[in-house]
Amino acid sequence: MANIIEITDFSSPQLDVYARLSENQLLHYNEPHGDGLFIAESPNVIMRAISAGYVPLSFLVEDKHTETQAKEILSLCPDVPVYTAAFDVLAQLTGFKLTRGMLSAMQRKPLPSLEEICRDKRRIAVLENVMNPTNIGAIFRSAAALGMDAVVLTEGCSNPLYRRAGRVSMGTVFQIPWTFADQSWLCRLKDMGFRTAAMALCDNTVDIDSPQLMAEEKLAIVMGTEGDGLALQTIADCDYTVKIPMAHGVDSLNVAAASAVAFWQLGR
Repeated sequence: MANIIEITDFSSPQLDVYARLSENQLLHYNEPHGDGLFIAESPNVIMRAISAGYVPLSFLVEDKHTETQAKEILSLCPDVPVYTAAFDVLAQLTGFKLTRGMLSAMQRKPLPSLEEICRDKRRIAVLENVMNPTNIGAIFRSAAALGMDAVVLTEGCSNPLYRRAGRVSMGTVFQIPWTFADQSWLCRLKDMGFRTAAMALCDNTVDIDSPQLMAEEKLAIVMGTEGDGLALQTIADCDYTVKIPMAHGVDSLNVAAASAVAFWQLGR
């Protein structure tokens, strides 16, 4: 039986993770002795996180869902506290409407090394300074669906476990290996045998369906931040520069849309 706790005191410290802590505070919640927390939103995302080995510390559930959408998850975690209230109370507490009436505070796991997630992989995505959590989530969903084996993020990227990123990804952030890497990422990938393809709006580019590009045994598809794109030095250091052909005078795609095109073509 689930450990149901009806919310009667908004100031309860057990609810801080849902109502009063920022994403950054959650990220550093257990420092220096732990890996922080994150909030997973919706039963689908929460279930995928649990299946990937993430440990829930508590749930926040609209009361009517404890016997419906949330029931299966709660049955898997009978000892985890389940804080419940009516929809209007939860919206007042959290400041937003809950997606499908369920949140979970979960323990982060230590991140693997770049070498660990790229070992025995043939297609990976590299995101340089992509800061919008919505774009991060959409890119992860495309990466998982369209043949990427792993995702590497530079230190300037938004965290994939931020609530919005996880929700937009439909939980695929828990299904595809990923990690953050320092400034040495490009050299380290090349040491592992990867050729690198910079997605950029340059004149001197290779066609995205180039037979030479498609034939690369190990390829890293490198994508840059919204607006500015990749750093010029990154483009110069990559083995290929690739541009998606545009029509009707459109100059570029949003990085999330561009990722879907690139992953579909180059992940095959």
